[in-house]
Amino acid sequence: MIDSHHHLWDPARRGYPWLSGDALSPIRRPYTVDDLRTVTTAAGVHATVLVQTVPDQGETEEFLSTAAAEPLIAGVVGWVDLAAPDVAERLARLKELGPLVGIRHQVEDEPAAEWLLRPEVLRGLAAVGAAGLVYDLLVAPAQIAAAQQVARRLPELPLVLDHAAKPGIAAGEWQPWAEGITGLAERENVHCKLSGLVTEADWHEWQVGHLRRYADHVFAAFGAQRVLFGSDWPVCELAAAYEVVLAAALSLTGSLSDPERLAVFEHTATRVYRLG
Repeated sequence: MIDSHHHLWDPARRGYPWLSGDALSPIRRPYTVDDLRTVTTAAGVHATVLVQTVPDQGETEEFLSTAAAEPLIAGVVGWVDLAAPDVAERLARLKELGPLVGIRHQVEDEPAAEWLLRPEVLRGLAAVGAAGLVYDLLVAPAQIAAAQQVARRLPELPLVLDHAAKPGIAAGEWQPWAEGITGLAERENVHCKLSGLVTEADWHEWQVGHLRRYADHVFAAFGAQRVLFGSDWPVCELAAAYEVVLAAALSLTGSLSDPERLAVFEHTATRVYRLG
C-alpha cells in the first residue's frame, strides 16, 4: 500500500500560518518521521509521498534530505516559485537533492480564482512538466474552472487533484463541485486523490456514509485507474486517526474489483509519481 499524501512539520522551527486558530490547536505540534513510521507500519503502508505545507523552497530542500535518508518516503511533492524566471534551474537543483516527484502551491489560498492562468504561472507549470514532474492541484471548487483550462493548455503536464478539490461535505454542497469534477476528469492528464474528505465533513459527527456520494462521483468521473489513496495525515487527525481514515477509504472502495483497488492503493501512485 502507498500513501500518496501526508505531511511533516515542526512549529518550533518554521511558521505555518494555516495552523493558526483554536480549531487547529490539536495538530499544532511537531510531526516527525518517527511518528509517520509508527502510523504507517501499523496500517501496512510500505511507501509514502511527502507533500509540502508552506510556500518555502527551504522546506522542500529539507524534505528532500529527509526522504533521501528515509526509505519509507518514496517521493516528495515540493514547492518552488512558479513565477520565478529561473524556475527550470531551480527545479533541476531540487531534483539533485532527493526524490522530487512533483510540485504544489496552495492555490486555494490565492484570492484570484484564475491565479493558475497567470502567464508567468503557466510558464512555470510548463517547466514542471518539462522536468518530468507532476503538479499537484490544491484548489477549492471555485478554482476548478481554471484548473480545467490548465489541463487543456498543458496536456503534457501530469496533474493530480488533491482532496478531490475539497467539496463542502459538512454543508451538503454538491454543485458546482460535481460538475467541475466531471469536467476535470475529461482530461486524461488529470488524476484525483481520494484524500482529505474527512476534514471536509463535520469533524465530530462524520460517518462514512457522509463521504460516499462524493467518493462515488470521483470514481464515476475518473475511473479507479486514475484515483489514488492519500491519508492527508496529520491534518486528518482533526477528524480521525490514521487507521480510521484508512478504514473509511477501504469502505469507500469496497465495491471495486481487486485490480481496481490495487490501482487506488498502490499502482496509480507508482505510475503517476514514477516511484521506485
